Amino acid sequence: MSELNRRWWDERVPIHVASDFYDVEGFKAGRSALLPFVVDEVGDVAGSSLVHLQCHFGLDTLSWARRGADVTGLDFSAPAVDAARSLAAETGIDAAFVAASLYEAPEALGGRRFEVVYTGIGALNWLPDLPRWAEVVRDLLAPGGFLYLAEFHPIEWVFADDDLTVERDYFEDKPLVFDDPGTYAELRAETVNDRTEEWQHPLSQVVTAVIDSGLVLELLHEHDFTVTPRWPLLQERDGVLRMPEGGPRLPLMYSLRARLPA
Repeated sequence: MSELNRRWWDERVPIHVASDFYDVEGFKAGRSALLPFVVDEVGDVAGSSLVHLQCHFGLDTLSWARRGADVTGLDFSAPAVDAARSLAAETGIDAAFVAASLYEAPEALGGRRFEVVYTGIGALNWLPDLPRWAEVVRDLLAPGGFLYLAEFHPIEWVFADDDLTVERDYFEDKPLVFDDPGTYAELRAETVNDRTEEWQHPLSQVVTAVIDSGLVLELLHEHDFTVTPRWPLLQERDGVLRMPEGGPRLPLMYSLRARLPA
């Protein structure tokens, strides 16, 4: 995991906690951070053990705990884990959080296995090695347990930030280096650590890594909406962002569930 990226995330934790984008006050008042389609596709987690990889400061993790899961969150940013523990204590939600690299998760979690491995939105682009990621997921799953992934669709990567001009290679296999101030949650925030390394993972690469690790694919859905203002032309409808009404649609997110055979 990139030290460059760790510094980026460490600096942005307090910005994100205070942002309207994450709406922590709303969460404290009972709002769930989970999108409705995610809840539907994961199903009932009451009484299930669930680990949330790359959990940031834990809003999704704690939302699963509110739904009855026995949750553990893992993130490589120590400030994020500290913020997650503070939020759990403040809200009285029972949850465990561990600071560790994703690739070290099996050891950091003491060899524990879980019924659900959950990965939230905007996670895979920070990982250089998808086959190794899938092996980590397999090693964390109890027999009969499943991985659930909801993610931005990789087709978004090919387009420019201002419009739908094709700018990048869908099959790019080298890290993309960005140097942008601010953050997706607060575009005008003053920041110092602005360089990141990110990786493009075509959908076929994700699915192949999951299958090759020994998991059995149960669902793969593409969605015509997203949750971040990727382009100015996106319009908010039904609580999410979509392409202009009446025009062509693009896959903007996808979700995947895969199970480790019992």
